[in-house]
Amino acid sequence: MDIGTLRGIITALLLVGFIGLVCWAYSKRRQPDFDEAANLPFADQDAPMSHAASARRDTGDRDT
Repeated sequence: MDIGTLRGIITALLLVGFIGLVCWAYSKRRQPDFDEAANLPFADQDAPMSHAASARRDTGDRDT
């Protein structure tokens, strides 16, 4: 077996792995997980303020 054959086998295995990964990612069973992940930025609208923001609010300092 020469280096060209080995490279061809590795390329074929990587192609099969890539196609498998794409099929897994776009399968219908993954849809709810992706919908939930897509809504994560909007899930915590009332998050507590950072320490610096709460300190400015408590002391009355404002960014100008």
